[in-house]
Amino acid sequence: MAQPLLSVRDLRVEFAIGGGLFEAPKSLKAVDGISFDLMPGETLGVVGESGCGKSTLGRAVLRLIEPTGGKAVWLGKELGGLNDEAMRQVRRDMTIIFQDPLAALDPRMTVEQIIAEPLVTFRKDLGKEEVGRRVRQMMARVGLSPQHVNRYPHEFSGGQCQRIGIARAMILEPKLVVCDEPVSALDVSIQSQIINLLIDLQRELDLALIFISHNLAVVKHISHRIAVLYLGRLVELGDAAEVFNSPKHPYTRALISAVPMPDPELEERRQRIPLIGELPSPLNPPSGCSFRTRCPYVIPKCAEQRPEREFAFAGHEVACHRWPELEPFNPLEM
Repeated sequence: MAQPLLSVRDLRVEFAIGGGLFEAPKSLKAVDGISFDLMPGETLGVVGESGCGKSTLGRAVLRLIEPTGGKAVWLGKELGGLNDEAMRQVRRDMTIIFQDPLAALDPRMTVEQIIAEPLVTFRKDLGKEEVGRRVRQMMARVGLSPQHVNRYPHEFSGGQCQRIGIARAMILEPKLVVCDEPVSALDVSIQSQIINLLIDLQRELDLALIFISHNLAVVKHISHRIAVLYLGRLVELGDAAEVFNSPKHPYTRALISAVPMPDPELEERRQRIPLIGELPSPLNPPSGCSFRTRCPYVIPKCAEQRPEREFAFAGHEVACHRWPELEPFNPLEM
């Protein structure tokens, strides 16, 4: 059996908020004890509302944010135990694609300089001509004209800027790419092009992806497995088709029922599970189950005891006291 590329165990990220001369700072638990494995060539979709800790999780895995607890093991090496130089070498195999394509690119650099930067940093053995050749080759690979290497980011559209960011991320042929809502700032027609590009590159390079998004329709299309986060906690994890066709957690069901459908008749007949109230403050999360203040199935036990993740069936985990009692949820085919 293949070994995981990445193993995350009980990962935690806390931030100290506020405080002063007579007041202690409060602790904000952005990531609260998350565990999962990621296999080579696999895409793990991470979904949830804004403020659920998706982006913080992605950055903590790459150690762009230092975790305050737990561990991330990369090819048998615990990342938290690596010094700066060892971590720098590991970064050759892992990278990130950001949400805002234009803001992620340095406006003072040409496209060639932007895409070549990882090669200049990690492949000092390559000459200038070879770097230029690889940059042009990668530009063609992501659907950009190699003739535009001397242009600046402001001369490109949003979709083209995201392709530049993808080219920069892929130039070293990494093993892991964290995609932090890479299509949310783009038009719908451009979104599909970028998603298909990522799928094609994944097949060519055997990439593992952590794909962060609040758009479940996009996540279903690209992901092999899906992790559902709520207030920094992992409430459901499983095969993408199983999570969509047989969601167990009430929060997952509500998210899926909110995904719009293009067919007006199906949209009219579909089952709706509205979310009650607003997302609680992560500075003062509810006791027990963090979802209980918005859950239609809440019972006293939910306030008293935090539910642990357990197997609903092989490979499908859910953290809910009442999931075995809930009626099957069968959303219309998406």
